[in-house]
Amino acid sequence: MAKISFHQPDGNVDVLDVEPGTSVMRAAVTNGVAGIVGECGGQAMCATCHVYVREDYLDGLPPVGDDEDEMLDCTTEERTPRSRLGCQVTVGEGLEAIEVDLPESQV
Repeated sequence: MAKISFHQPDGNVDVLDVEPGTSVMRAAVTNGVAGIVGECGGQAMCATCHVYVREDYLDGLPPVGDDEDEMLDCTTEERTPRSRLGCQVTVGEGLEAIEVDLPESQV
């Protein structure tokens, strides 16, 4: 199992054990984690799964693709160097755990 920790703006943390190959967005939506909407279902077309990846995990991620880069310019909350779309970040081989901070809002 892989582990995803979702740090809420109020300081609460939701920790999920998920199957390898699961995206951060899919894990949140499937398990009712507040703060992730995932309107487009994981197609990198809505930016409602915007997360801020914690520094310790950034180097283990693949580069931001063109579609993700474009959508990150459309997020409700400020885009930062830690910004990623949760639908484009998958845990599993090479990334057994990740911690993300959720923005105040997605829409």
